[in-house]
Amino acid sequence: MKGEINVLSKHHQLGLTDDQVIAMYEKMLEARLIDERLWLLNRAGKLPFVVSCQGQEGAQIGAAFAMDPTIDYAAPYYRDLGTILAFGQTPKDIMLHMYARAEDPNSGGRQMPGHYGSKKHHLMSISSPVSTQIPHAVGMALAAKMRKETFVTYVSFGEGSSNQGDFHEGCNFAGVHKLPVIFFCENNQYAISVPLAKQVACEHIADRALGYGFPGVVVDGNDVLEVYRVTKEAVDRARRGDGPTLIEALTYRLTPHSSDDDDRAYRSKEEVDEAKAKDAMIVFKDYLVKQGLLDESKEKTIRDRLMQAINEATDYAQTAQDPPPESTLDYVYAN
Repeated sequence: MKGEINVLSKHHQLGLTDDQVIAMYEKMLEARLIDERLWLLNRAGKLPFVVSCQGQEGAQIGAAFAMDPTIDYAAPYYRDLGTILAFGQTPKDIMLHMYARAEDPNSGGRQMPGHYGSKKHHLMSISSPVSTQIPHAVGMALAAKMRKETFVTYVSFGEGSSNQGDFHEGCNFAGVHKLPVIFFCENNQYAISVPLAKQVACEHIADRALGYGFPGVVVDGNDVLEVYRVTKEAVDRARRGDGPTLIEALTYRLTPHSSDDDDRAYRSKEEVDEAKAKDAMIVFKDYLVKQGLLDESKEKTIRDRLMQAINEATDYAQTAQDPPPESTLDYVYAN
């Protein structure tokens, strides 16, 4: 009709297709369902340790979909199950790793649970000491610049990690040399039991970017498309040779810090319930429903397909072979 205003949906404005946003939701749901299964297996005494991504999937998937896993590299932290899946690992890979089986593609059963890493999928191996991945990611970005290659490095961490020396040294070096690296802070409000107000004196972690000479951006981590937007801008900026960006995604950890933690000692049930009402899973599903891209029937079809894959992966991993004892000596000494 003449004079009619055609207002594009937000994802179309961002250059995302309907299929792409459904894929984003599927990957978020896959991470949530795997995480829930890991907790059940832990409570059943079958897995020794779980560190959860629940509540942070929106930030992880929004950022990961702004990257190109075929050329870019990620240096995730231990809570980044969504990122790991978005870069190409499968439920079977995750379960083999969690059960420490010989077929574990991450480390052959040598790393503790939640420590993923895959050369094939451009994922740097996760390490327990927080922030150590940051200088490594900066080093990879330096390699991109020295080789005149176009890949971008993405490194994620919690807000508590931003107080470590590795963070400051990595940011400073990247800023001085204008390296193609994205610093992605998943601010889930707690460094284990320490709330944000007792961690930092500044209002936002992103404020620290000014001291290193590059942009700092704060984004709602429950708004998947907004996370995608700011990360895509940072990726494009890095690829142009304009240097790093520090992104702070405001999110919330819906579970205890790990399966060994009791979060009731430092936060109230009311606080957690309030955060659950703003969960990115709920917010993004509501958006897709309003766009006519998702309904209960389609969501059930997606969920059933994912659960079948997770069930098969769990069954396979439970009966898979352990690594032989002598494999503990592999890669320790030169042959």
